[in-house]
Formats: sequence, structure tokens, C-alpha cells
Amino acid sequence: MSCATAHTITLAGALGHLVDVEVDVSQGLVGTNLVGRPDTAINDARERCRSAISNIQLTWPATRRVTILLSPADLPKRGPQVDLAMAVGILAATGQVPDLLLDETVFLGELGLSGQLRPLPAALPMVMAAARSGARRVVVPQPQWAEASLVPGVEVYGLRSLDQVVGWLRGEEVPDAAPVVARAGARLLQWRGDDRLAHLDLADLEGMAEERLAVEVAAAGGHHLLLKGPKGAGKTSLAERLPGLLPDLTIAESLEVTAVRSLERALGPDAGLVTRPPFSAPHHRSSLQSVLGGGTGVVRPGEISKAHCGVVLLDEFPLFARDVLDALRQPLESGEVTIARGDEIATFPAQALFVLACNPCACGNYAADVGADRCSCSEQVRREYRRRLDGPAIDRIDITREVLPVKEGSIGAADDPPEDTATVRERVAGARLRQAERYAGCPWRLNAQVPAARLRDTWPLPDTGRDRLDEAVRAGTLTRRGAIRVHRLAWTLADLAGRPRPLPADVDVAVRLRTGEPLDSWMLRRAS
Repeated sequence: MSCATAHTITLAGALGHLVDVEVDVSQGLVGTNLVGRPDTAINDARERCRSAISNIQLTWPATRRVTILLSPADLPKRGPQVDLAMAVGILAATGQVPDLLLDETVFLGELGLSGQLRPLPAALPMVMAAARSGARRVVVPQPQWAEASLVPGVEVYGLRSLDQVVGWLRGEEVPDAAPVVARAGARLLQWRGDDRLAHLDLADLEGMAEERLAVEVAAAGGHHLLLKGPKGAGKTSLAERLPGLLPDLTIAESLEVTAVRSLERALGPDAGLVTRPPFSAPHHRSSLQSVLGGGTGVVRPGEISKAHCGVVLLDEFPLFARDVLDALRQPLESGEVTIARGDEIATFPAQALFVLACNPCACGNYAADVGADRCSCSEQVRREYRRRLDGPAIDRIDITREVLPVKEGSIGAADDPPEDTATVRERVAGARLRQAERYAGCPWRLNAQVPAARLRDTWPLPDTGRDRLDEAVRAGTLTRRGAIRVHRLAWTLADLAGRPRPLPADVDVAVRLRTGEPLDSWMLRRAS
């Protein structure tokens, strides 16, 4: 045959797209033409494929016209993983290998001049994209076999050279090939910060009943959290204990988080699935590219994508650069980051729980009850600092709490004894299970992600609670966006308490969590 089609994957950020490598070998002006918006690495693949095919004692069509189309033609293609599919397509088009296995197989691999397959970065998201596209089999370089075999529902073959691939296509026995795996493993991949946070427990924080309730509600429903208060009051301590309240990742979440690690080349040959929610705390001097993603050359995920399905702490967030604060709008609202650069568009997941922490002023010593006596900031500096608290990111925060130092003798019965992390995590896991059952078949997982229109139509509040929200909106206490966030919070409070739907009292607590008003003791008892 003179025509054949092999399949491969190209990445746009964390999203993979199936690419058909169509090869036509015919009479005409001798040469190899590559079309379909390839990048420089793919254009160079012609010479790599020519040398690899010749060096394994097969025939390159040197006297024929070779046309290679990367389809869809309007999609930019990048990366050397196309090499293997291109070589296989040429061999099939010239009749040197059968095409029986090409239809449902995706080929991923960079070729060396002698025909060896070189390791690829980001193999896991490519295999995930192949599985979503309906492929039954994926061929990867042998060093990536363990990583690729984590994806369920697809057969993974780890081969070392083009010679082995040819033998496999011909139905010959392939010596020293990695075994086939068709389901995901469950090994643990250690992520940065795991050891540092493992020993932290919520029971260490005596007092702070309102604040501990706030982090529990945030963990249960995926609600973003704002913590305000003087330095040393415990804001960072609360945020660092928040990942411990989250249940283990599901298989789908583990694959997504591990895929981001693969994109940043953080997976070793024996790596397994990330099973615990990650934590990221970028410094306030971090650049836009390091927080959101970007960089020169290949676009890389930022800190907030590395914490996908986990927790992002932006401590002293008013000190972050203005472009960083403005860019947080998208991930806070949609749970993903899209970076457009020239004709390249890269999308990374960022469905993290954001915790924004700030002091009352730049020096952190201002307190309203004692005035500005201990504060070294001028009024202009304080005003500029507070101005940053009114940006677009703040309006997308569900819960606001003022964290004040616990005074001696102020610990009451509501805090005696404080619950430990394991106890609260069990309650959070139960609330998330109720949400999973309620939203089965929907594209969202948690209350904080439910679209406003669907929330009002399918899961409305009781009439008394709805009237309470309408009254707050008319009085200017809440905006329409704030009312939707209160609606979501009320459902999370009901889920934590095991109730089938929110009560008016849940709406009252949710309003105060949203606005930052103190909670009465009866609210704390009812919420718990």
C-alpha cells in the first residue's frame, strides 16, 4: 500500500489531542514534505526517522515522494513524541510492516539515530489523552512504562527501540519488552511539603472555634477562604492544617495531579499515583509565571496547578504583584489556567482550595482595639495596603474570617476539648460523599463548583432562607454573587450535619461566614 495512518498525541498545556499521522508515498518530485503546523522539533523528525529506519536495516523510500500530514491540520503540533508514529506510518505505507494494529494504537516516542526510543517528558497526560480518545493500546519508551501504566482502560507496551516496535507490529516475539498493563496502580508518590505538614494537627489550636469551623466548611465544600488578622494570630497555622482535613484523592483526581507532576518532569521511573492532596505556598515575591504558569520555550504549570485538588496558601497576598492578583480571577472562578502566547494556547487544571491570608497593615501590628500604637505604618501605607483587599480576587472568596490572638482565659466550653484532624477529616469525607452522590453524572464534584443557575433551579434553599438572602441583597450586605456563594455554603453546612437539605439556620451561619461577622455560640453548636 502507498498510504497509511498512525496515531500520536500532542499536548496543549495539560490537555492532549489525538493527531493522525497520514503518510502517502507516491511517484513525483523526490523529497519528504511535512504539513499540518509542525514545530521545529517535528520538522527535524524527518532526518531522525530516515536514519533510524536505515540503521535497523529497513528501507527509506529515497526515490519516492513522501507526504506526511499531521491532522487536524489547524492544530499546532509540538514535541518529538511524533517521531515513532511518523516512522511507523512510513514503514506501513511502504509495506514493510502490516497495518492491522495501527487503527486503535497510539505511538509515543522520540527516535535516536540508531533507532532507540528516548524517554519523553509528560508521558502520563499523553496516555490519559489517548485513553480518552478511545485508543486500546499505547506504545511508549520503556522508561515511561511504569508511569504510563497508571492509566486504566488502555494496554501499555514499553519498548526500547524501533526494531522492537517493528517486531511487535509483525507479530514476532519481542525480547525484554515491558509487560502489558491495563489498569492503574496505586503506589504513593511523595510530593514536596508532605513531610513538613504530616505532623500538624488541628487539635494543637486551642480556642479559635470559629476559625476551625471555617476551615472545616472550606475543606468540605471546596470553598475559598480569606483569613485576616495581626501577625502571630494563627492564620498560617490554620492554612497548613487544611490539607490534613481533606480525604485521599480519588483515582481520577490522582491521575490529574500526577499528570501535572509529569508535565514538570517530577516523576521518576518508579513513581506512582499521588494519593494525598498537594499543598503549595508561593512567596509573595513570586512572579506571574511561577504562580500561574508560563516560562520561555515550553509552557510549564505554575504553583497553583501543582496544587490541583489540594490547597494553595497565598500568605501576605496584598504584597503579591498586581498582575498576579488580577490573574487569580480565572482560577478562582473556573478552576483552570489558560495561557495564550502567540498561536499557542496552554490550559492547566487549578481546581485548588485557595487560602488568602493577610495582616491588618503592612507591618502586621495594627489592631482596632488598641489603635495604631504598636503599628509602624503611616496612614497612607495602611490605606494602600487595605486598598488591595478590594480587588477582584476577594469578591470570589466564599468564607471570610478575622483571626485574633487567643487571650488567656478566653477558651470556653465550645473549644473543650478541640477536635483532632482525623475526627474532622472523617466528617469532611462524609460531606464530600454526599456531594458526590448528589452530583453524580454532573461535571462538578463539590458545592463550590456548582453553577449558579443550576443551583437555584435544582437545589434551591427553603423559602425562609431565600427570603433571608433577598433581604441581605436589598440591604447591600451581600451582592448577587455573594448570595450565590452563601447558597453553596448553606448546602455544605447541611452536608456536614448529615441533613438532606439546608435549614434557615444554615443560611444564617452561611451569611456570617461569607461576610466575616462573628458567630454566636448557638451557631457553633448547631453547625457542629
